[in-house]
Amino acid sequence: MLTIENLTHVYGNGTRALDDVSLTIPKGMFGLLGPNGAGKSTLMRSIATLQTPTSGSIRFGDIDVIKEPEKLRRVLGYLPQDFGVYPRVSAWDMLDHMAVLKGIANGRERKETVTALLHQVNLWPVRGKALAGFSGGMRQRFGIAQALIGNPELIIVDEPTAGLDPEERNRFLNLLAEVGENVVVILSTHIVEDVTDLCPRMAVLAGGKIQLEGAPTDLMHSLEGKVWRRVIDKADLAEFQSSHKVISTRLLGGRTVVHVLSDSHPGDGFERAPGGLEDVYLATVAASRRAA
Repeated sequence: MLTIENLTHVYGNGTRALDDVSLTIPKGMFGLLGPNGAGKSTLMRSIATLQTPTSGSIRFGDIDVIKEPEKLRRVLGYLPQDFGVYPRVSAWDMLDHMAVLKGIANGRERKETVTALLHQVNLWPVRGKALAGFSGGMRQRFGIAQALIGNPELIIVDEPTAGLDPEERNRFLNLLAEVGENVVVILSTHIVEDVTDLCPRMAVLAGGKIQLEGAPTDLMHSLEGKVWRRVIDKADLAEFQSSHKVISTRLLGGRTVVHVLSDSHPGDGFERAPGGLEDVYLATVAASRRAA
């Protein structure tokens, strides 16, 4: 169990990236949704002991993460948003090197570990290939392999599917789902579908604050009957934004489709739309911006 209480982080320039964040994250997959600049990476880096928050506490089981960062690192697997590797080194050699850094000194044990991980992430056939020649999805799978060294109890993945094509994204998410059956896995992303597909619990972080938390199915149910859809001319968008709680807009055949939030029928031309997790997320972010 990961417990975060009243976590705040203020950077030197005065930016308040986290503002009194509290979360309890049990074993399994947990989705952290938020727009760019919401504070997700700051929160992930704080949990991963890469920076010390201004105030608050983080505990993982009986480990005080802020006071005992070395203890947390022994049980942590981390795939950051920008995962760098030595491009001319092969997948085998790089993973072997990382296993040494993780404390696996015995050569036979290390060989068994590296072999098992490369099979697990389906990179065994290309184990001798330089990482520079890997596709985006292959690099992300390699990133998960290094995060799994030492059988971690807490795994953090930050924006893991950004830039992946649909096939690679599916492979990566399937792998992540397997990993998340027995440990705490935090999936930090702005891609709603990733959370919908994988996570039984989630939270929305926006403006440095937790705006919403719960099970995706429950959160979607809370919007049932409250999301309405209408196709309008682009020129009318400003008027609709001033008179309705518009939660999303998108182009369709040269015209604009708006989704609005309303407890009752919002007017002529609107039809009820199924409230998906994307509507939950966008409505929450829109409300946080209006309140700022």
